Amino acid sequence: MNIVFAGTPSFAATHLDFLLTKKQNVIAVVTQPDRPAGRGKKTIASAVKQLSLKHGLRVLQPTSLRSTTMEGQIRDLNTDLVIVVAYGVILPKSILELPTFGCINVHASLLPKWRGAAPIQRAIEAGDKKTGVSIMQMDEGLDTGSIICQSQYLIKPSDTAADLLGALSKLGGPALLRCVELIKSGSANPITQDDDQSSYAPKVTKSEALIDWSEDAQQIERKIRAFNPSPVAYTTLNSTRIKIWRAQLIEKLCTAPPGVILSADKTGLAIACRDKCLLLQEIQLPGKSRVSVANLLNSKASLFATGNQLGT
Repeated sequence: MNIVFAGTPSFAATHLDFLLTKKQNVIAVVTQPDRPAGRGKKTIASAVKQLSLKHGLRVLQPTSLRSTTMEGQIRDLNTDLVIVVAYGVILPKSILELPTFGCINVHASLLPKWRGAAPIQRAIEAGDKKTGVSIMQMDEGLDTGSIICQSQYLIKPSDTAADLLGALSKLGGPALLRCVELIKSGSANPITQDDDQSSYAPKVTKSEALIDWSEDAQQIERKIRAFNPSPVAYTTLNSTRIKIWRAQLIEKLCTAPPGVILSADKTGLAIACRDKCLLLQEIQLPGKSRVSVANLLNSKASLFATGNQLGT
């Protein structure tokens, strides 16, 4: 089949690389326009574009998919199938209907759970025990298409969003190839999603990353993992913003005011929450690199003295 691949970040690039390794006939790639990134705001090509150029693939970077030019390019390529993985733009009906076998999408959840932009983060934040990847036949809705293939992953108690992204990247390639083979052979049997079982995973905002120490300790610990590596959960201490990269739940009831530092030693900072305590193990001060609490206490012991209160 003539396959057009549409994707942008590294998660998408992993899937494209798998397809190319398996000798699939990817005839063109659609990705987001180059954009400024990083502190220097240097214009950088997407991970998908960088990989595509290495393989000599034709790269299309439209500013809009709702143009007759883009429709014409898909048509002129005699496209049989469009594969979408984290492209970042909703495909219009005119594009969805162009390929012989339509468009399929790889989504990082076990649909219909966690439709939307941040399924990985929301699964961790909600304390889900499992997640996975779903490959669906795309329709005009938001992740509402019929499911062709799914692969499941059991979430580890220590998994961050970065960990889960890596695990699902590895899981998604084989599932996607299996789906493509089913479509090729005419054996695909899409299953309609049960909308009553659906949940929504909205995009993570920076404001959500501010920790409220009056919440349950377990909920805060999940948030820290869900927002690692972005936007990174944070708190304040004497107006100093502190990012929290790694923490561990302490299964011990706590009656101290939320946010109070109960102890500070080489194991970390024990912080009072609404019910139990949380041990902060890796944090980051403004303008500095992330570091273990054990190392930070050598120079900042007074800042994190017992009795000081985070969130101030």
